Amino acid sequence: MIMSQVDLKDAITKGETSLGIEFGSTRIKAVLIDRRFETIASGSYEWENRLKDGYWTYSQEDIITGLQTAYREMKQEVEQKYGVTLRTVGSIGFSAMMHGYMAFDNAGKLLVPFRTWRNATTGPAARELTELFQFNIPERWTIAHLYQAILNEEEHLPRLDYVTTLAGYIHWLLTGNKAIGIGDASGIFPIDEATHNYHPSMVKQFDERIAGKGYPWKLEDVLSKVYLSGEQAGELTEAGARVLDPAGDLQAGIPLCPPEGDAGTGMVATNSVKKRTGNISVGTSVFAMIVLEKELSKVYPEIDMVTTPDGSPVGMVHANNCSSDLNAWVGLFREFSEAMGFGADSGKLFSVLLNKALEADPDGGGLLSYGYLSGENITGIDQGRPLFVRSPESSFTLANFMRTHLFTAFGALKLGMDILTENEHVAIDSILAHGGLFKTPVVGQKILAGALNVPISVMSTAGEGGAWGMALLASYMINKKQEDSLADFLEQQVFQAVEGQEIAPDPADVQGFQAFIKRYQAGLAIEQAAVDHLLENGRG
Repeated sequence: MIMSQVDLKDAITKGETSLGIEFGSTRIKAVLIDRRFETIASGSYEWENRLKDGYWTYSQEDIITGLQTAYREMKQEVEQKYGVTLRTVGSIGFSAMMHGYMAFDNAGKLLVPFRTWRNATTGPAARELTELFQFNIPERWTIAHLYQAILNEEEHLPRLDYVTTLAGYIHWLLTGNKAIGIGDASGIFPIDEATHNYHPSMVKQFDERIAGKGYPWKLEDVLSKVYLSGEQAGELTEAGARVLDPAGDLQAGIPLCPPEGDAGTGMVATNSVKKRTGNISVGTSVFAMIVLEKELSKVYPEIDMVTTPDGSPVGMVHANNCSSDLNAWVGLFREFSEAMGFGADSGKLFSVLLNKALEADPDGGGLLSYGYLSGENITGIDQGRPLFVRSPESSFTLANFMRTHLFTAFGALKLGMDILTENEHVAIDSILAHGGLFKTPVVGQKILAGALNVPISVMSTAGEGGAWGMALLASYMINKKQEDSLADFLEQQVFQAVEGQEIAPDPADVQGFQAFIKRYQAGLAIEQAAVDHLLENGRG
């Protein structure tokens, strides 16, 4: 039953709410939920990473401005809708893009600009650590960034006091506690499933490997403490409350749950934390998370081994590029429509253009595209060169053009997923998809089902996204029954009445995508040639 306006006002005043704030790659979003897990207010801040001195980064100023703007918008919505000033909430949680490198000295000063997951600059480190640990260490992982800095002999390392992710940084800033949720931690350093902590033998191996450098720290000295979902990981300090709400209305003392990565919040937001379930998150990057019944038979560089927010093993297929190039083309069509004197809003443009893909030839008419704004680890391309290619015989129509760009958004993901399903015979009962692409009904879901040849479901809550998933984790911390696992809490309390729509793969789509993916793999040499012969500024 939906709460009345009076009940909601009372719940807000009493702090019977939970707040989730997620730092995505293009948007920071704040979501306030009630005790029935419904969104009652939200706010957001648009931002973009930038390439600076060879690294993809966001400035510290942007991080704080975005945090404050998203919170302020949410707070203003509370005031407008319910007539109350937000002074407290029941619990808070922060999540963000996983991986990357934020390094601080003992005074809390950022030693180098934030290096995001998007950087493909740690290849030598990732390869060395994978060999050392016999465990796949992707280039995005925090430990790869740290070890690459060591290989590069960067001057900031003797002053290093703390290394964390973006979510860990925000949590530390507002609580003073160096904490990390296990899901986010599993993208920093390998996790031991038995202890739910950093893998001790690998920590020892790392320390032994760098012992000759003479740094005044060991690995565990500079990493966050690992927490499981449901545990309290700190309280909002007075100083933290002023950072979050510079107006001074928000009270200190609010409990915070462990900060998590966007992969973990995606699992929560789609009720995909049980074994044999999976979810696919579609945005600037695309990743599939499959909760495994058993370990994989060997190390695959295309598969990350991470965990759910409660510590279960997950096979993660992460492709660095997904919707950015598609969004850029839609932006070009927007410019055209404005130049013709009939501007269209983004929602309508996306709807019209994406739906054209349903009218296309099954294989996209022989067209080929790579939406690589950055390097792509799964296909071994280390720099970004967005590319569109056709032959004289290709059927160059708008419908085929749009279908090709949807196909290529899932191209690298498909190659990684085939390893799980075909090489490892991983059983998957259900896959739920979420992300902005699915705001246009049917199209993205149908294309993805054809690409992976599995049924794809989209829940009615799919548009809520990771910030809502983070709010659920904050709510779980204060509202769970003692015996409730995270999976039980989600299934029995949150998702019991949530409706979803499943689309099975259409054989024509499956065959069409198979034809496309052969073209995609054969054409990777073209993409590599673009990297080799076209400089990053577009001039060769």
